[in-house]
Amino acid sequence: MTDEQRLHDPAEDEARIDRSVLNLLIDEDNQRPWSLEEVIREHGNQQKALDGLDRLYGAGLVHKTSDGFIFATRAAIRYSQIAG
Repeated sequence: MTDEQRLHDPAEDEARIDRSVLNLLIDEDNQRPWSLEEVIREHGNQQKALDGLDRLYGAGLVHKTSDGFIFATRAAIRYSQIAG
């Protein structure tokens, strides 16, 4: 079966988006609170970035401040260090 014949899996798309957003937040050179606008701009798609942030927040992998900043939890950063 070729890649073109594979069925589209929305869960794979969501996981890819979540990884992309989380990788942005856990980058060793840029570990800092990010504004929501920065995350959206870096990701390139507003709705997908917001959905990814919501999923990551729900999973306990990101914190959101009351003034609109987002940063990775210590657990997310540590896991990325362990997993490489």
